[in-house]
Amino acid sequence: MIYDSADQRVLIKESMQYHRIDDTRYKPQSIHSTISTAKNDLIGVSDFNRDSYYHEIVARVYERYQQLLGQNNALDFDDLLVEAVFLLRDHVAVREHYQNLYQKILVDEFQDTNLAQYTLLRLLSGKYKDLFVVGDPDQSIYRWRGADYRNVRRFQTDYPEAEIIYLRKNYRSTQTILDVATAVIGKNHSGDSIRLFSDIAGGDKINVHEAYDEEEEAQFVVDTINRNSINEKIRPGECAVMYRTNAQSRVLEEAFVRAGMPYRLLGATRFYARREIKDLLAYIRLIHNMLDTVSLERIINVPSRGIGSQTYAALREYCEKLNVNPIGIILKLTDDGSDGEHYNALGARTARPLAAFGLLLRGWLDVLEDGVSIGMLLDLIIHDTNYEAFIKSGKESSSDRWENVEELRKVFSGFDDRGLGDVLEQVSLVADVDSLGVELDGSGAPALMTLHAAKGLEFPLIFIVGLNDGVLPHRRSFDEPEEMAEERRLLYVGLTRAQQVIHLSYTFRRYNFGYGSTGIPSRFLKDLPMELVTGDVSTKNLNNQTDWSRTDVVKSQSVSDVVQSPVDIQFSSGQKVSHHTFGLGIVIESKLLSGDELVIVAFDDVGIKRLVAGSAKLKLEDVE
Repeated sequence: MIYDSADQRVLIKESMQYHRIDDTRYKPQSIHSTISTAKNDLIGVSDFNRDSYYHEIVARVYERYQQLLGQNNALDFDDLLVEAVFLLRDHVAVREHYQNLYQKILVDEFQDTNLAQYTLLRLLSGKYKDLFVVGDPDQSIYRWRGADYRNVRRFQTDYPEAEIIYLRKNYRSTQTILDVATAVIGKNHSGDSIRLFSDIAGGDKINVHEAYDEEEEAQFVVDTINRNSINEKIRPGECAVMYRTNAQSRVLEEAFVRAGMPYRLLGATRFYARREIKDLLAYIRLIHNMLDTVSLERIINVPSRGIGSQTYAALREYCEKLNVNPIGIILKLTDDGSDGEHYNALGARTARPLAAFGLLLRGWLDVLEDGVSIGMLLDLIIHDTNYEAFIKSGKESSSDRWENVEELRKVFSGFDDRGLGDVLEQVSLVADVDSLGVELDGSGAPALMTLHAAKGLEFPLIFIVGLNDGVLPHRRSFDEPEEMAEERRLLYVGLTRAQQVIHLSYTFRRYNFGYGSTGIPSRFLKDLPMELVTGDVSTKNLNNQTDWSRTDVVKSQSVSDVVQSPVDIQFSSGQKVSHHTFGLGIVIESKLLSGDELVIVAFDDVGIKRLVAGSAKLKLEDVE
């Protein structure tokens, strides 16, 4: 039996429960990833390095996980390789059979193999050694999938008699592009880089463009494509826009929509169609329109809060009998408590989780009534639902999904002076028009893609946007030399997709979770040969004026870690306060969130309310 990803997650969680490991502190996905990496490196349970407390935790889970696989007579995907290696290694007859069966072996994209795959290859080719591999270690960009570019070096060591043929001639790019790409990737090499040459001598210089922010950067892309199209130099369908993370596509998509220019989004889902974006927008829509049962159904149990399909079906059936809206009943359950008519009619098992959800809704409605910004409303939803933990404990692409959430927060930060209805209308219009453009035949449309998705493709003109420290190179690479080297290889792959023209851009301002800061140009830009660069900003200025040594910029943020504006806590637990509508109350708790003070108050007449101090106009009352 081969267990798929979902089956593997179940076993990982069971293994963690067996050892009583808190899955909120140690994420199942992270532990599973560490185990997978160990298997790819042929490291079994007995050889697993327990040099830290985290690795001790992983080792315990690893051992139990393998026991459960054995009890279920199952293998995971990694085991398919590992067991094949052990089979060939330990059984001479089996090894000789397959060596005679596969006497000549060809491996393409060799730089993307892992250690287990390399070991399997060595065992299969051990008798005849008639082996032909093709690879470029400078294009190894899938380390996160287990790829190990060092296999190229291992091959040269293990097969010293092998003839090495360097493919130096490039049939795609101009010599200028090749020289720039070589200069960038050369910083990863201890020795001299292999110089590529082209029959296309010279070529346009590389344009480096500084934009004020991401919106201006996206507009620069659209304007440049339009200008080339008008001048009949390069058609829109011959252009590609590349970026480091999927979240960066949002601002580009909207720029193309505004310009009425169709585009192709390769290897990804449109921004407003991504699951996490649809989830959070559904929360906002529901708060805005309590009759919206479509949004309610989407998020009533996301993240899980004990309202399964049976509970929701019971609620819908009850509401249909009374001919009332479900939200009305949910709020009534919250207001009346366990003694209420609806609570008793539905039963405690059904009513209890619905009432708890109603408390969340009441809190959001209260702060909205106080005039809270839509950005802070989103922060509260994420905070109250623990949505960040939900995202980061997901099965795959959790970091990309969280970056999409950060991008949505940035969208909302630009609408803080607009009403909720206006914001939702604007988002819906963009998403709707966007969906029309995607359906068009993409042959004449520019392509949008991540740098990972660009491998193997080529275009006459390319843009690489977001060349800021923290974006490219990504902030996760700052403390890991191997990660930083891969970020450089990623840029190299992007540069070598171009046939004629390259535009590189960075921004003066960047936004993280809706909060702006000065952007730092990517440290990779200083490696560009100055004589081959043109544009608004020279590499000389970049070299001289940028603090390239900084490694602490654009650190990853959670909602609770967002840089706060200098607001002092005005209220503290136990203080007596008054509100113009709710009357007198006692402060239960007060904390900073998104640059404002969130105050939880128990009022004498209306119960517990959550208020934003900046807009609620709470007054301290003298205590007799």
